[in-house]
Amino acid sequence: MSAVLFAVATTSTVSAAQSSPRRDRALEAQLLAHITVLASDEYQGREPGTEGEAKTLRYIGRQMFEAGLVSGTNDPGHEWFAPVTLVSREAAVSVAQFTRRGRVVALPRDQVLMLTSGKRSLIQGAPLLFVGKGQGAVPPRAELAGRVALLLDGDDQSEARQDALLAGGASAVLTILDGGRSLGSVAARRQRSGYALGSEALGGDLEGFITRAGAERLLAASGQSIARLEAEASRSDFAPRVLDLAASLEATTRETTIRTHNVIGMIRGRRPDAGAVLFVSHWDHFGTCAEPPAEHLICNGAIDNASGVGALIEIARRLAKGPPPDRSIYFLATTGEELGLLGAQAFAESPPLPLAQIVAAFNIDSVAIAPAGTPLGIVGKGMTRLDPQIAAVARAQRRKILDSDAPNAYVRRQDGWALLQHDVPTVLVSSAYGDPARMERFFDTDYHRPGDRVKPGIELGGAAEDVSFLVALGRWFADVRRVPGGVK
Repeated sequence: MSAVLFAVATTSTVSAAQSSPRRDRALEAQLLAHITVLASDEYQGREPGTEGEAKTLRYIGRQMFEAGLVSGTNDPGHEWFAPVTLVSREAAVSVAQFTRRGRVVALPRDQVLMLTSGKRSLIQGAPLLFVGKGQGAVPPRAELAGRVALLLDGDDQSEARQDALLAGGASAVLTILDGGRSLGSVAARRQRSGYALGSEALGGDLEGFITRAGAERLLAASGQSIARLEAEASRSDFAPRVLDLAASLEATTRETTIRTHNVIGMIRGRRPDAGAVLFVSHWDHFGTCAEPPAEHLICNGAIDNASGVGALIEIARRLAKGPPPDRSIYFLATTGEELGLLGAQAFAESPPLPLAQIVAAFNIDSVAIAPAGTPLGIVGKGMTRLDPQIAAVARAQRRKILDSDAPNAYVRRQDGWALLQHDVPTVLVSSAYGDPARMERFFDTDYHRPGDRVKPGIELGGAAEDVSFLVALGRWFADVRRVPGGVK
């Protein structure tokens, strides 16, 4: 099947390329070859922790080695493949008990839901601190510590306020569902299996939700009511106050461990002390994502992101063939991007070099979208000091950059965001984001669906131009004469 797809798509791509002198037909064929292998059914949708991952890692590692790279893990015990432990967490036990002056206030079990981001979270006999709708400044840590913040669910910002209270030191947050949300809707969304980096720590944030009826019953035990608390919270002089109630709360999760890997290769620079340049592209996808009677069950991820990995390999091959750069250039193929940018986060938390040494990082994601000649879009525009240097390279390469920050709408949806959170100057520069409407059509059709396969006529004109431009960026930022002391 893969061979047939390759033959058909190659014919279509070459035919289209002959109509435009801008197209690098040889590079397009090389990209297509990588995409066809990585997005084949044999690779089972490249799900972390599966045989599809093992095949993917072998392919990427072999391509990096044959391109002339050396291992970039800087760990003799794990050459090329840096281990990443993920855990899948599903809500399990939820316990909530309330007391007033030592006497239990009984509530039906189906009126309260407790959730934790860790394996197990437990507090006992903690006073309830009413914080209204959580608007304004977060109370001082000394006021929150050891207490359960009782929050009114007034609008769509209540989740952000809940997070702020937890970050501010609250032992737990209990939200009264007095708005549009129900306990059932919260349970349906929050009790789905989620993923995180593995940790031995037991604890995690403790979040609770109580129905309006349950809250009325609880408050009545101390002579309070929701209406009274709402009126109190609406006053201009409102201040949080401790209620005559205490809570013992517990939540646990069921965990499944997934052992997966990032792949890291490197071109060693002549002056590695001058810093490094980083290229990033995620290799993972969703594996089997449909059920019979659907004709095709695998999410092959041809565009997202076999195309990005193919581009990463070809950028590495071209940079390795050139003169040795001043700065070292790292090539990172991440796992767990589709699960929450987890491979990039793992890299940032345990990097093979100090993150402060990374002069510039470039993410590569879903590049097989736009035709040749499409302007370059920058995801992360205005968020780093890289923009003037990128503009200089664009002028030298006679490339146009989209005069808009519209691509920034995607900034949190790609690995660059995880690196930006660790102060690594990272952008995604691609023609795929130079036409946001075209990208949105992909999101509305094949994105994260079995339809994202290698098809006749897959568009690689823009992807090939992206490779050439990113090679130029790599050479520019690795040159200490052009970028003497970095740009951070």
